[in-house]
Amino acid sequence: MSVAEARGVPLRVLSYNIHSQRDDTAALAAVVRAAAPDVVIVQEGPRRFRWRSKSATLAASFGLVVAAGGLPSLGNLLLASLRVRVRGTRCQRYPLTPGRHLRGAVYADCQVGGARFLLAGSHLSTDPAERPAQAAAFKRELAAATLPVIAGADLNEGPDGPAWRTVAEGLTDAALAADRADRHTYSCADPRRRIDALFVDPRSTVVDYDVVDTPQARRASDHFPVLVDLLLPVAG
Repeated sequence: MSVAEARGVPLRVLSYNIHSQRDDTAALAAVVRAAAPDVVIVQEGPRRFRWRSKSATLAASFGLVVAAGGLPSLGNLLLASLRVRVRGTRCQRYPLTPGRHLRGAVYADCQVGGARFLLAGSHLSTDPAERPAQAAAFKRELAAATLPVIAGADLNEGPDGPAWRTVAEGLTDAALAADRADRHTYSCADPRRRIDALFVDPRSTVVDYDVVDTPQARRASDHFPVLVDLLLPVAG
């Protein structure tokens, strides 16, 4: 093991609700490329007709490749740089409440250097009555993981909500770890709420945390992206 790996393997993670690419797509690509992430956890990615090619085009615009997700996970999408090895993937669909929007989650077993981790993403319901069951379903998968977890999500509620507390249990809220929980993620037009989060295994170290609020980010989506630098534990 190298001296650098003894301290942890660096990984830059971006979690981003891209508003179904309904805004300025050139600005969207510029925001992600400027952040230079190793992995991107996307909410509201392609999930309908030609979703495979649309996902590939989106990834290419960021300088990344598709790792997992799309239609099978209802628009949750994981993108990665060539630095990241993807060893396995799976998708999850939450039970459908009649009259509501079908939602799900995506998972990828990844490796960077000597570090293995589970990358996960989800987008919970706007309905407060529906969110707790979805959060519980997402949490069961995260809790069953044997690898260190990195989970990004648009929870559609703040840290005081029951769904947020369910997902956060036993994990590190990156914003709290960096003492930046006052940085709001929604909406770009009037940022007053932190409803987008990145949760990580306590064995990982949060080196830096940012909510990317720039003129380009305000044109790119209705959510600001969450950008986190981590040091991952090396597999024993």
